[in-house]
Amino acid sequence: MDIKPSNAQIIMPTTAQDMDTVLWLFEQAMALQGKNGYKVWDTIDKKALQLDIQNGLQYKILKGNTISCIFSIQYTDPLIWRERDRNDAVYLHRIVVNPELKGQKQFAHILNWARQFAEQRNLSFVRMDTWADNEQLIAYYKSFEFTFIETYRTPDAPELPLQNRNLDVALLQLKINN
Repeated sequence: MDIKPSNAQIIMPTTAQDMDTVLWLFEQAMALQGKNGYKVWDTIDKKALQLDIQNGLQYKILKGNTISCIFSIQYTDPLIWRERDRNDAVYLHRIVVNPELKGQKQFAHILNWARQFAEQRNLSFVRMDTWADNEQLIAYYKSFEFTFIETYRTPDAPELPLQNRNLDVALLQLKINN
């Protein structure tokens, strides 16, 4: 599903040809967030990224020929959302903004896309998780009408990408009015 958000940007699945750029974006995000004193991923699970790309679960926002942002989705997330995972949500994961294009409200484009995606599939929620101790980021997502659900420690499960294991995360959801 390709969606054209405002400002001539297009959201579409990433491809295998994007892998070098995807890895570069993660490296840049990790360096920038670490330098600014925020918690960052210790590593990026390249195999999990490749699977997301192969399965059409990772998306990019293109502004011209430049990838301005990437994010992954899931249709279920039972390891993190447990009993709340009832096949009624799209789950957003691993949102990374191109550092050269920060401040251009990329998340607003992702959320618009996710709302349309959920509505077209009669899903009730857009859900996501983020670092539990990053109050600024939690407040940012709440400014988009996300509701804080709880703090949860992710399991050390092989089904999770390496970078998502043993983390304290804040679970957030946005109700979609179908």
